[in-house]
This record gives sequence, structure tokens and C-alpha cells, in this order.
Amino acid sequence: LALRSMRASFYGWRVVSAAFAVLFVVYAIQFSFGTFVDDVVADTGWSETRLQLIFAIYIFSYSAVSAVTGIFTDRFGPRRVVATGAVLLTSGYLIWAAAPNLWIAFVGLGVVAPLGMSASWVPCSATVVRWFVERRGLALAVATAGGSLANIVAPPIAASLVEAYGWRIALTWFAVTGGAVMLISSSWFRRDPESLGQFPDGNSEPPIVLQGQHRLTVSEAFRTRTYWLILGMYALSFLVVFVPFVHASQFAGDLGVSPVTAATVISSIGIGGLAGRLLVGPLSDRFGRRRLAVTAFGLETVAFCAIASSQGLAMLYPSAIAFGLAYGAGVTLLPALVGDYFGREHSGAIVGRIFGTAGALAAVGPYVAQLLVDASGSYRVTFLLSAGLNGAAMVMASRLPRDHNPA
Repeated sequence: LALRSMRASFYGWRVVSAAFAVLFVVYAIQFSFGTFVDDVVADTGWSETRLQLIFAIYIFSYSAVSAVTGIFTDRFGPRRVVATGAVLLTSGYLIWAAAPNLWIAFVGLGVVAPLGMSASWVPCSATVVRWFVERRGLALAVATAGGSLANIVAPPIAASLVEAYGWRIALTWFAVTGGAVMLISSSWFRRDPESLGQFPDGNSEPPIVLQGQHRLTVSEAFRTRTYWLILGMYALSFLVVFVPFVHASQFAGDLGVSPVTAATVISSIGIGGLAGRLLVGPLSDRFGRRRLAVTAFGLETVAFCAIASSQGLAMLYPSAIAFGLAYGAGVTLLPALVGDYFGREHSGAIVGRIFGTAGALAAVGPYVAQLLVDASGSYRVTFLLSAGLNGAAMVMASRLPRDHNPA
């Protein structure tokens, strides 16, 4: 009865709920970027190419700065980091919404907003890692599902607001609402269960690693082969992870699909991503993260090949869903793998360093993909190259150690 009561009052699920809310609102704004672009260009006359460049800088910057916010999360706790991020993210988007020229828009979207965005994925996922061991995959799946759900529901809402009120008011509404939710949610975060007199998963005893097993510091993890395998496989995969998000609808247009219908290909990626997170997270608790990582990168390889061979929506839709499934699974596994192999104590810094390096490459991929399309005259070469990179990531995942520390 006492054990049941302890599990019922376990605070970790509040942390998961807070992470879900934060990731939903920050990615709702990010995934709605494409909805604003046409109206911004029509209203201001700014170059669409330069707007896309600013957005690429935004992705690169927040990914790179996540290495720092991961360290801050370990040192100062997630509450301060996420709350500061809420203020910065809201300020950045409000600056863009009120910008009289492209340079001010760059300050908002390319400089201030990335600082706020960097206080979301890494601090949230690293904190969830601290709270769970036995059900780490499930907890991360639920927490990070907020980002995939935002990919599905936010763009239509943004489009409706833009149509009704214009892009500046719509962006202001997104910024203020998202910032408020992020700030409120930050108050629910706690560094780890020990800070509240609890243990991971709501158990009555600490995990084995706290009873004497070795926990790696950041510098110790950095010197292991396992760290470089994880970094390498995610660097290869993240390099091309945004290629379908940016180019799949244009590819569908080349196949003769109408623009409105082509846009639904992106939504199908979001549906697959949500399913991938919710499915693979709990499965990894049962069957092991290494095995599921190999499966995820293998499926992503097959999905890119299928996209490249598509002749119409009959193949493109299931291929996009399969890609989303694999992408959602892989992203969910990253912080769980770090917690499994290196322990909970420095998870923020280690996850941040890996995400900061691999995630920054995601900003480069779509631009390089466009250069390949211009040179070859076809999207198929780009998608096949993306498949090859994920195949290499799958091989690296298969070389991860079979045994790891359980916390």
C-alpha cells in the first residue's frame, strides 16, 4: 500500500507534462514558419531567400547554443533555464512581428529567438532522463510527443490567424501565448527526484547506479568510443533530417500534385513522427535502446529510398509516414541512450553537446539539398544520398555496446 501511494504521488509525471507543454508551444511556432513566409513577403517585399537564410541561421544557432543550455541545466536546474528561455523566445518573435525592415527581423528571428529556443528540447529531455530509469523511454516518448503534435495542429491554426488578422498579429498571438505557456510550465520543473526526497520512476529505492556503479562526467564520456558513435550516427541522420520537411512538397509538385495536396505530405510526416515517439519509447524500455536505434535508422534509410522512387501520392504518403515514424523514434532515443550509457548526473551537458553538434548540421542539409537539385535537376539524387547517410548511421548504431549502466 505504501509503495502504491508513493508511485501515485510521484512528481516525475508532472515534469513530463511540463516538458510536453513546453515542446508543444515552441515547435508550434517553429513549424508554422512556412505559413507566415508568403504573407510576410507580400506585405513587406522582403526577399524570401533571405528569410529562409535567417530561418536556417535560427536552426543552426539554437542547436549550437543547446550545448550551453545543457550545461546550465545541470548547474542551475531546468526551472531557471526554461523560464529565461520563455522570455527570450517571446521577445525574439515579438521583435520579428514588429520589425520595420529585414535587419530588425534578423535580430529577432536570427539572434534573440534562438537563445530562447535553445532552452527547450535539451533541458526538457535531459530533465526527464534524470527522473526515469525503468520507464525512461515511455516518459521521453510522452514528453517529446508535444513537438510532433505541434507539427500536425499548429500550421492550420497559424494559417487561419494569418488569413483573418494578418501575419504580424498572428505571429504576436503565437509568441505571447507560447511564451506564457512556457513560463508557467517552467515552474513545474525540478532538477531530479532526489531534490524532492524521491527516487527515479517513483521506486522506494535508488537505482543501482547510485549504490556504487560508475557515472561518467562530461570529459570522461567525451573520451569513450560510445560517445563518438552516438554523435556520429546522429550527425549523419540530422544532416538530412529537414530535407523532407523542406523539399517533399516541392517534390510532390514535380509529380503533378496540386500545392494544397502537396502540403499534406508534410502533415503525414508529423503523423508518423507522433506515432514513432509513442511507439518506440516504451518499446525501447522492453527490448533495449540499441536494437531500436538500429531499426529506426534502417527504416529511415528505406523511407528515403521509397520517397526517391515515388511516382505519385500512392507511394509518397506511406513513405513520408515511414520517414516520420523513423525520425520520431530516433529523436526520442537520443537522450535515453545518453542516460543509459553515461548516467543521469551530467545528462544535460552530454545531450546538449551531441544535439548542439548534430542539430546544427540540420540547418545545412536543406540548403545543400537545394544545390544538388539545381545541379542534377531532380530531387531523387538528394533523397538517395540521404538514404545512404542514414544507412551509415544504422551501421554505427549496430556497433554500440550491448551492455550499459542502467541509469
